[in-house]
Amino acid sequence: MPKLTNILSIVFAIIVLTGCGQSDYQDHQGNSGNFSDHLGQWMLINYWAVWCKPCIEEIPELNHFAEKNSDKVVLFGVDYDGSQAEKLQENINKLGISFPVLINDPATILQYQRPDVLPTTLIFNPEGKLHRSLKGPQTEQTLMDAITPI
Repeated sequence: MPKLTNILSIVFAIIVLTGCGQSDYQDHQGNSGNFSDHLGQWMLINYWAVWCKPCIEEIPELNHFAEKNSDKVVLFGVDYDGSQAEKLQENINKLGISFPVLINDPATILQYQRPDVLPTTLIFNPEGKLHRSLKGPQTEQTLMDAITPI
């Protein structure tokens, strides 16, 4: 019965890879999706906290960068403190974040170690591989430099 075992293994792998139709993420606006939907684009995940002064200072740069480069980049935020519901929305409003903020930390799903320094911006290349981890506040130019091939 090795052939049946192989077929079952393949079916199981397909189910796991497709997530049984479930979404990988949900953002603060109720939008959901799968990270694989963003293959072909650069994906940035920015960790911030409402008490982090460098995070507060970089938010306008991130907002502008995401808006200006929406055709090739998707930017998600993650509240490092894990705030939910009204508190999360209050923090987003306080910082003026205009990009989607994920409800849950994607570190486990995307298989990377949660950062221990704030702010941190993780950059995934268009193939979905972790390309760089930028620690400290970023500017529109440092982000552009990080995604521009040499």
